[in-house]
Amino acid sequence: MDATLGLPAIRTVALTEPFGWLADGWRDLMKAPGPLLFYGLCIAIASLALCYGVYVTNGAFWVMALTAGFVIIAPVLAMGPYEAGRRLDQGERPRLGQILFVRSAFRQDVAYLSLLLVLIYFFWGRVAQIVYGLSTYQIHRDVDSLIAFAIGSSDGRSMLLAGTVTGGILAFAAYSLVVVSAPMLLNPNSNVFAAVATSVRAVNANFFPLLLWAVIITALLLLSAATGFLALVVIFPWLGLASWRAYRSLTDDF
Repeated sequence: MDATLGLPAIRTVALTEPFGWLADGWRDLMKAPGPLLFYGLCIAIASLALCYGVYVTNGAFWVMALTAGFVIIAPVLAMGPYEAGRRLDQGERPRLGQILFVRSAFRQDVAYLSLLLVLIYFFWGRVAQIVYGLSTYQIHRDVDSLIAFAIGSSDGRSMLLAGTVTGGILAFAAYSLVVVSAPMLLNPNSNVFAAVATSVRAVNANFFPLLLWAVIITALLLLSAATGFLALVVIFPWLGLASWRAYRSLTDDF
């Protein structure tokens, strides 16, 4: 513990460490594939159902905004894989009920962190609307016409650039708050303030390794979206387990 702040000490890691977290996460996934893949299937079905519901109601803009914003709230949806990683660390084989209903996740501090991320997510939605509104006077009511505008016109490409920059800044800010704090809150002795402070300190001490980790997470989640969320069945629990390994590597908590 940090004697001055009363917070867990932060370790510095090598730039290539995120690839080690991925490898460790994959090995953990292979130790309990059944319950973890079912968890991923639930996330994939929920994601597809939400986007499909928006799509059929002609909310083309919101399909893209929701897909991009998924990166922001994904960490709190991964409490099941974090719990699986914790149990695997203790030599246990996690069962489905233990990762679907994580008891230590049902407390105020996790709710506060979730609320913070939801507020950032809503703010991102408003920013995306502003960027879209400043880019065109037309209303694109289906995904095909929106994609055609975004790729096939200079205004659309400017919109993509502006949206990527502003979305990236917001996503990285959210990531800095949650990359360590979400798994840390499985520790019943941690609180949301200490967890968020520890997360920000970890990013500050390991900026480039954690920037690389953020790029890897974003790329894998966007790849999942490109497959109609089918790849989330594997990628989501894999990233959750790897994120647990990242947390254990970066701090001396637990």
